[in-house]
Amino acid sequence: MLDRLRSIDFENVLSRTSIPMICYSPMRTDTGHGSMKTASFLQILANRRIGIMLPLGFASGLPLALTAGTLQAWLTVVGLDLKTIGIFTLVGLPYTLKFLWAPMMDRLVPPWLGRRRGWMLVMQLCVALGLAAMAVTGPGQLPEILGVLALVVAFLSASLDIVFDAYRTDLLLRPERGFGAAVWVNGYRCALLFASAGALLLADRIGWQNTYLLLAALMAAGIVTILVSPEPSEPSAMPASLAEAVGGPLKEFFARPGVVGFLALIVLYKFGDAVAASLQTAFLIGGMGFSVSDVGYVKGLGLGATLIGALVGGVAMAKLGMVRSLLLFGALQAVSNLGFMWLAWMGKSYAALTISILVENVTGGMGTAAFVALIMSLCDHRYTATQFALLSSLEALGRVFSGRPSAELVEMVGWAQFFFCSFLVALPGIWLVWGLRTQLDQEAGRDAHARADSADL
Repeated sequence: MLDRLRSIDFENVLSRTSIPMICYSPMRTDTGHGSMKTASFLQILANRRIGIMLPLGFASGLPLALTAGTLQAWLTVVGLDLKTIGIFTLVGLPYTLKFLWAPMMDRLVPPWLGRRRGWMLVMQLCVALGLAAMAVTGPGQLPEILGVLALVVAFLSASLDIVFDAYRTDLLLRPERGFGAAVWVNGYRCALLFASAGALLLADRIGWQNTYLLLAALMAAGIVTILVSPEPSEPSAMPASLAEAVGGPLKEFFARPGVVGFLALIVLYKFGDAVAASLQTAFLIGGMGFSVSDVGYVKGLGLGATLIGALVGGVAMAKLGMVRSLLLFGALQAVSNLGFMWLAWMGKSYAALTISILVENVTGGMGTAAFVALIMSLCDHRYTATQFALLSSLEALGRVFSGRPSAELVEMVGWAQFFFCSFLVALPGIWLVWGLRTQLDQEAGRDAHARADSADL
């Protein structure tokens, strides 16, 4: 059965043209001038590697809401007290700590489907079984059991994210990364919408347990996607021992020239965006006087704008290259924060609200596509799971710790000046891209060289 599934010519389903292998010279840079000489634009956008990103992104996003907001809704409907529901928010902790066990997924290889797809198969099947167990258990008389199951599902889902990120980084070729990341983000966000708003609508009609069973079955059906997913064209060597899997990623990364600049870039590139977003809802409702319905409606439009922005950014990256895209999208992200300063000056204006939200979400989607491609380019293919988990956790610091200082700044200077400050704090990230442009080009060359070495092995 597996051989039959793998033999299906899915590439012709995704594209009517035959996609040749794209090869890179180790010395070639990624400034964007030569990005399209190796393969045509359509060859980059329409191939099996890109097409598989959408269902895999959907599988990555589906469990998150089912162990967070949707689960809270279920607990609220059955009448659990707020204190108990608050404890359930700790279920999301594995997503923050996933870098701790990522080295094991770099080192250990299941006896089927290889190092990445083997783990993907195991983890996705376990997530589906975990969701089914949550459905069968329910809050009942012992909600603690449901809490333990939700924590287990969150751990399995975070582990699935680890190997998904590693697989995406190993599979996509350099010009494909921006658009591939954009397609992945669209699948991920569609899954979040389906597992939150869609699950609530389903629960109203078929009940909570049936809803969770249905979504567990959908997660299990996604295993077919893993079975037909392609192997990376040039599998990389795995760490020789668990000790190397733990220490090797740090040793390799910190041995690179300009490593401090790379770490600063990871923290700062989306920092202005994180600062502006940290109090955005409070600003719109409490500061400007819009109703909850007004904000919900416009944020729904914003979700669509984010998806469009990610796709536009991915397409643009295929033409511009990574460095120029990071510069352009970073500048657009920073300028979009000024839209909220304009809204604060305008007062309660629905037109200004809509424009500000749409612009911010489009540019944020573009920046996200470029940023994911940046992290992928910084990963050594021997340690992709660990390095991607560490770098993405580092980026999250801005989102986690910006809320309290932002609130204090608003009290000091007011909303308009706060959003101007968020524009200013976005500038160092753009400056770092410019200052590190040569090193970023070298990292792209190192990545291509590492792929070539792996192929020789």
